[in-house]
Amino acid sequence: MLVPAPDAARPDSDGRHAHLEAVRAGRVASVHSWELVTSVDGPGTRMTLFLAGCPLRCQYCHNPDTWQQRDGIPTEVDDVLARLRRYLPVFKATGGGLTISGGEPLQQPAFVTRLAREAKELGIHVALDTSGNLGRNASDALLDDLGMVLLDVKSGLPDTYREVTGRELQPTIDFGDRLAAKGVPVWIRFVLVPGLTDAPENVEAVADIVERWPNVARVEVLPFHQMGTSKWERLGIDYALADVQPPEADHAESVRDRFRARGLQTF
Repeated sequence: MLVPAPDAARPDSDGRHAHLEAVRAGRVASVHSWELVTSVDGPGTRMTLFLAGCPLRCQYCHNPDTWQQRDGIPTEVDDVLARLRRYLPVFKATGGGLTISGGEPLQQPAFVTRLAREAKELGIHVALDTSGNLGRNASDALLDDLGMVLLDVKSGLPDTYREVTGRELQPTIDFGDRLAAKGVPVWIRFVLVPGLTDAPENVEAVADIVERWPNVARVEVLPFHQMGTSKWERLGIDYALADVQPPEADHAESVRDRFRARGLQTF
């Protein structure tokens, strides 16, 4: 269930200053949508909140409609918290909680920090779904409020990472190192794209990076799919992977075995 964020009033020119103050204070963010999911974006049943805006341009992105922060709906943190309160019994029964995703949630760090703190005070488990590319925006206080991080390691080789995302790999490694130093539980996500990320040397490089983080609880090798194709077409964006087929099941399993060989619990 993917639900557009509520159509809150966009600020007119007279309200722009007040709006910017609210953004700086973390009371308002640009939100793409939210959905209620089970066992996808963390443990239990979770409300996943998709913030708008992302600095990466991943070739395999299945949500290119979240790239532009200006395309989201201004949403108050109190509205999100009110929705979370409705689901408290569900979270408690399933061991679930809130997952803040995107886009790239750390593009709006004030809102994420405020939301994570107030959700935690409600007794809600909070997960952050991020590439780590903007990990420098995450304060130590925010990391202390997170129950876990879903960290996307999109490639292990810098050149491949740059080809996949248009950005550099090092910020992701730096953020992973911070999470390891603080002992924040992490689930790693790695998307397997034939001809793009599946070279053995790239897979081994990802495993080299992940293996050094003792706080990694699991690794998820996610087979590439074409479910986002219609969004690229609708947005009029060139889609380089239009002719790429998902990996065969045995190929994906052989890649998972490479992580398992490092002693990593892998799915």
